[in-house]
Amino acid sequence: MFEAAQSPYLVDYDGAFRVDQAVTEPPSDAPGQQSCKKQLAKLIDEIADLQRVLYAHDRYAILLIFQAMDAAGKDSTIRAVMSGINPAGCQVFSFKQPSPEELDHDFLWRTTKCLPERGRIGIFNRSYYEEVLVVRVHSEFLKSQKLPAAVDLENIWQQRFESIRDHEKHLARNGTIILKFWLNISKKEQKQRFLSRIDEPRKNWKFSAGDVHERRFWRKYMAAYQNAVNATSKPWAPWYAIPADDKPFMRLTVAEIIAKSFEKLDLKYPTVGNRQRAEFSEMRMMLENEGD
Repeated sequence: MFEAAQSPYLVDYDGAFRVDQAVTEPPSDAPGQQSCKKQLAKLIDEIADLQRVLYAHDRYAILLIFQAMDAAGKDSTIRAVMSGINPAGCQVFSFKQPSPEELDHDFLWRTTKCLPERGRIGIFNRSYYEEVLVVRVHSEFLKSQKLPAAVDLENIWQQRFESIRDHEKHLARNGTIILKFWLNISKKEQKQRFLSRIDEPRKNWKFSAGDVHERRFWRKYMAAYQNAVNATSKPWAPWYAIPADDKPFMRLTVAEIIAKSFEKLDLKYPTVGNRQRAEFSEMRMMLENEGD
């Protein structure tokens, strides 16, 4: 199976990840914002080329999962990094509050039906991880999920982690490359971005009072992220904890990991056999002999 591309932000598989030790800012030797943008432009072209080979190769699918606190930059990162991709080879799904139909199924159902086909890139803006993040912070949401027995809060989260691990391993065995990005924004930077949404008219539409209220649960969210990432970061479905306080650096880092992951697949355009070459020659002659 696929094994994760190396990165300083790859979450180890030993369960020792600690949110309070995860950086939210770029390192001191990181490139400046303009340099990040120039490098990102090159990577966008590279990823676009690799996606075309992925489509022709038709053996793998790519699933990119983005999780983060509000205002961390999920939408803009997806938009920036995927800007060069042929829309026919990429699909983006955002998962918000579940619908009544979705609540009538298990928690993996609504995302499973949106998985990418071989040859395509699928992007989940939020995902089934909401079921061990926001639902864990607000366990009262479980009441609407029509679970078959009384909820055991001591065991349900471990059971869901087990379901997620099994699900992701099954996908990996069948050719889906899973890359999971936690865009790690600081509480201080989130505050500044919320203020920007209030102060700038063109950003007012992004602002929600509910997002500010959720800041009261910051510690609970960080604990939920720590538990989820530790329980589900595996070589075939790795988590990357990306510093998100600087958007250009964040986008560049995500693009680098995606490009490295593509390169590990050794993708190739399909080769043509002797029979097809003979047919090509015949078709060439027919075309060249056509009248104008």
